[in-house]
Amino acid sequence: MVICNEQHRFIVAEQLRQLNKLTENIILEPAGRNTAPAIALAALAAKRHSPENDPLMLVLAADHVIADEDAFRAAVRNAMPYAEAGKLVTFGIVPDLPETGYGYIRRGEVSAGEQDTVAFEVAQFVEKPNLETAQAYVASGEYYWNSGMFLFRAGRYLEELKKYRPDILDACEKAMSAVDPDLDFIRVDEEAFLACPEESVDYAVMERTADAVVVPMDAGWSDVGSWSSLWEISGPTPPRATFATEM
Repeated sequence: MVICNEQHRFIVAEQLRQLNKLTENIILEPAGRNTAPAIALAALAAKRHSPENDPLMLVLAADHVIADEDAFRAAVRNAMPYAEAGKLVTFGIVPDLPETGYGYIRRGEVSAGEQDTVAFEVAQFVEKPNLETAQAYVASGEYYWNSGMFLFRAGRYLEELKKYRPDILDACEKAMSAVDPDLDFIRVDEEAFLACPEESVDYAVMERTADAVVVPMDAGWSDVGSWSSLWEISGPTPPRATFATEM
């Protein structure tokens, strides 16, 4: 299932075809409302598709880079028992430098789980730090980069959203109650969705719920959020291909 802005629908559909992926579950947002509403639309669609159970949702951004796919899969497998038990899992990236461009997650006590699985209670989400603070975070060994990737049951997310931001859930339910199938796309009700407040999933749910856990991940992750990170993942470039531009 893919969520995107309606203006990007044909690009997204073509990219999915190039990857040999199904394209009939592309949900179109008439306008961006941040991650909490986008995930709510996906959760409502997942519940509608599988009404007899509460499916797991692995929530990923489209523009992140994951270099070590085996490590990524291992972290997801590690997280699954917690999500199946009703926890809301976020993946914390093991930091290898004091990055000031990411938010951080401070881990708490070890969360009880199955043998050979590791997760921690979330003690705190913290905003992007200055360099000195980031250095202290990395040195402590208690902090992870906030990846913005999650694993949870669709219904559990909706339950927590109803508890903490019922206004968002109400708007998304109205938007999904009058969907308009359009070829490969699912168009939500524009008027209802435009009335939805903008909010991130962190602020709406993850920082408030008592059921958040963090699973460590060391998979060569980057959100490609800066020119320097783009340079790092691009590899060597011939000198004549280098250019400069104003930001």
